[in-house]
Amino acid sequence: MNMIVFMIAMSLILSIILTALNFWLAQANPDSEKLSPYECGFDPLGSARLPFSIRFFLVAILFLLFDLEIALLLPLPWATQLTSPTITLTWASTLILLLTLGLIYEWIQGGLEWAE
Repeated sequence: MNMIVFMIAMSLILSIILTALNFWLAQANPDSEKLSPYECGFDPLGSARLPFSIRFFLVAILFLLFDLEIALLLPLPWATQLTSPTITLTWASTLILLLTLGLIYEWIQGGLEWAE
Protein backbone atom coordinates (compact mmCIF):
# COMPACT_ATOMS: atom_id res chain seq x y z
CA MET A 1 0.00 0.00 0.00
CA ASN A 2 2.81 2.39 0.81
CA MET A 3 4.43 1.73 -2.57
CA ILE A 4 1.22 2.64 -4.42
CA VAL A 5 0.82 5.86 -2.45
CA PHE A 6 4.48 6.69 -3.11
CA MET A 7 4.11 6.09 -6.86
CA ILE A 8 0.94 8.21 -7.03
CA ALA A 9 2.60 11.02 -5.06
CA MET A 10 5.71 10.95 -7.26
CA SER A 11 3.57 10.97 -10.43
CA LEU A 12 1.59 13.92 -9.12
CA ILE A 13 4.71 15.86 -8.12
CA LEU A 14 6.40 15.22 -11.48
CA SER A 15 3.25 16.22 -13.36
CA ILE A 16 3.02 19.48 -11.44
CA ILE A 17 6.71 20.25 -12.03
CA LEU A 18 6.49 19.52 -15.76
CA THR A 19 3.31 21.57 -16.15
CA ALA A 20 4.86 24.51 -14.30
CA LEU A 21 7.99 24.30 -16.45
CA ASN A 22 5.89 24.20 -19.59
CA PHE A 23 4.05 27.39 -18.64
CA TRP A 24 7.23 29.08 -17.44
CA LEU A 25 9.32 28.25 -20.54
CA ALA A 26 6.49 29.08 -22.95
CA GLN A 27 6.82 32.78 -22.01
CA ALA A 28 9.95 33.22 -24.16
CA ASN A 29 9.61 35.54 -27.16
CA PRO A 30 10.58 33.64 -30.31
CA ASP A 31 12.40 35.48 -33.09
CA SER A 32 11.40 35.57 -36.77
CA GLU A 33 13.51 32.52 -37.69
CA LYS A 34 11.87 30.46 -34.97
CA LEU A 35 8.46 31.41 -36.33
CA SER A 36 9.38 30.50 -39.92
CA PRO A 37 8.12 27.17 -41.30
CA TYR A 38 11.66 25.85 -41.72
CA GLU A 39 14.29 26.26 -39.01
CA CYS A 40 17.11 24.92 -41.17
CA GLY A 41 18.28 28.33 -42.37
CA PHE A 42 17.22 28.47 -46.02
CA ASP A 43 14.15 29.94 -47.64
CA PRO A 44 11.87 27.34 -49.23
CA LEU A 45 11.89 29.04 -52.64
CA GLY A 46 12.39 27.32 -55.95
CA SER A 47 11.34 23.98 -57.33
CA ALA A 48 10.78 21.03 -55.07
CA ARG A 49 11.26 18.67 -58.02
CA LEU A 50 15.04 18.54 -57.89
CA PRO A 51 16.62 15.19 -58.75
CA PHE A 52 17.49 13.21 -55.64
CA SER A 53 20.04 10.43 -55.61
CA ILE A 54 18.62 6.97 -55.04
CA ARG A 55 21.81 6.10 -53.11
CA PHE A 56 20.51 7.97 -50.08
CA PHE A 57 17.42 5.77 -50.03
CA LEU A 58 19.52 2.64 -50.44
CA VAL A 59 21.76 3.55 -47.51
CA ALA A 60 18.69 4.36 -45.39
CA ILE A 61 17.11 0.99 -46.18
CA LEU A 62 20.36 -0.83 -45.39
CA PHE A 63 20.61 1.07 -42.11
CA LEU A 64 17.07 0.06 -41.17
CA LEU A 65 17.78 -3.55 -42.08
CA PHE A 66 20.85 -3.80 -39.87
CA ASP A 67 19.18 -1.76 -37.14
CA LEU A 68 16.37 -4.32 -37.04
CA GLU A 69 18.99 -7.05 -36.84
CA ILE A 70 20.32 -5.49 -33.65
CA ALA A 71 16.78 -5.21 -32.26
CA LEU A 72 16.20 -8.90 -32.96
CA LEU A 73 19.47 -9.89 -31.30
CA LEU A 74 19.03 -7.78 -28.16
CA PRO A 75 17.17 -10.47 -26.13
CA LEU A 76 19.82 -13.05 -26.99
CA PRO A 77 21.66 -12.94 -23.61
CA TRP A 78 18.42 -13.81 -21.81
CA ALA A 79 17.58 -16.50 -24.34
CA THR A 80 20.77 -18.38 -23.51
CA GLN A 81 19.28 -19.15 -20.10
CA LEU A 82 16.52 -21.28 -21.62
CA THR A 83 16.45 -25.05 -21.43
CA SER A 84 17.90 -25.44 -24.94
CA PRO A 85 20.10 -22.43 -25.76
CA THR A 86 21.70 -24.18 -28.74
CA ILE A 87 18.56 -23.74 -30.84
CA THR A 88 18.45 -20.02 -30.02
CA LEU A 89 22.13 -19.59 -30.80
CA THR A 90 21.69 -21.51 -34.06
CA TRP A 91 18.85 -19.22 -35.18
CA ALA A 92 20.82 -16.12 -34.17
CA SER A 93 23.89 -17.35 -36.06
CA THR A 94 21.71 -18.09 -39.10
CA LEU A 95 20.29 -14.57 -38.98
CA ILE A 96 23.73 -12.99 -38.73
CA LEU A 97 25.06 -15.19 -41.54
CA LEU A 98 22.11 -14.35 -43.81
CA LEU A 99 22.50 -10.62 -43.23
CA THR A 100 26.27 -10.82 -43.71
CA LEU A 101 25.77 -12.60 -47.03
CA GLY A 102 23.28 -9.89 -48.05
CA LEU A 103 25.80 -7.19 -47.15
CA ILE A 104 28.54 -8.94 -49.13
CA TYR A 105 26.20 -9.25 -52.13
CA GLU A 106 25.32 -5.56 -51.88
CA TRP A 107 28.99 -4.66 -51.65
CA ILE A 108 29.90 -6.78 -54.70
CA GLN A 109 27.04 -5.29 -56.73
CA GLY A 110 28.39 -1.80 -55.98
CA GLY A 111 25.39 -0.58 -54.00
CA LEU A 112 27.63 1.00 -51.38
CA GLU A 113 29.77 2.96 -53.88
CA TRP A 114 29.12 6.70 -53.92
CA ALA A 115 31.23 7.48 -56.98
CA GLU A 116 30.16 5.89 -60.25
